[in-house]
Amino acid sequence: MAEDSKIEWTDHTFNPWVGCTKVSPGCDHCYAEGWAKRAGSVTWGAERQRTSIANWRKPLQWQKRAAEFMATHGRRQRVFCASLADVFDNQVPTEWRDDLWSLIQATPDLDWLLLTKRIGNVPNMLALPFDFAEKFPHVWIGATITSREEMLRDAPKLKAVDARVRFWSVEPMLGDLGRIPIELLPEWVIVGGESGAHARPMNPEWAQSVRDQCAAASVPYLFKQWGEWAPGDDIDAHGMCRHNYWEQDRDDGGAPRHEWPVSEGPDFPCMRAEVYRVGKRAAGRLLDGIEHNGFPVTAKEQGNGN
Repeated sequence: MAEDSKIEWTDHTFNPWVGCTKVSPGCDHCYAEGWAKRAGSVTWGAERQRTSIANWRKPLQWQKRAAEFMATHGRRQRVFCASLADVFDNQVPTEWRDDLWSLIQATPDLDWLLLTKRIGNVPNMLALPFDFAEKFPHVWIGATITSREEMLRDAPKLKAVDARVRFWSVEPMLGDLGRIPIELLPEWVIVGGESGAHARPMNPEWAQSVRDQCAAASVPYLFKQWGEWAPGDDIDAHGMCRHNYWEQDRDDGGAPRHEWPVSEGPDFPCMRAEVYRVGKRAAGRLLDGIEHNGFPVTAKEQGNGN
């Protein structure tokens, strides 16, 4: 799927600047912070560093190949902005963001996916206060949602954003979202478990529940990955477990295991769910044996690019 990005839901990754500050539980084990420490590029939480002029030219090159890509793949190229920063970070100089909007405006044949953990900042940082979706139909705005608490707090803010496509990135998924009010669902939902040395496990039922609710509401659903932890083949992970609790143990083979215990009482009927730390590659991205690759379809794709 990706041309020069390893992220399953995009073709390209573009970072106009590098650096960020942790603002949510989803930031606890930030891979970008680890990358910055290894690269020695910025002091995480304190600096923002603009990327090179050559890097800023890349989207213009992708724009030139957009028609060829559409003819070959039958869809538009997607650009994730930004994996090592947050476009709506209030510690970023305003002129940097103005330059980014100018670049996005100059690349109308690319779909720009702007994902943020600061959804409350978005209305005041869009290129236009009104008619943004009309003037920038190729910009998708996403919010990171890691728990039910964040969903109830941030999903209404995302729904209020004037964007053609709004989406959730439920990654890392740290708890059960429970019943999702249908009026809060966006145009697209991504779900994924956490990866990395300190990855927290994801209960399979949490991902299944969101999948089923998206299906009922006809919302495209993409299951990105299990992360480091995945259910065993012999684990019955069906039922509704509402507990965000686990204990670490080891099975007979020595593999780390996390278990969500059976809850007592009629209000919490669930089967025991277990996941094993097998590594991101081995865990894969099959949910109930199926790859879920839902994407929203743009108007130009429906019209075959015309």
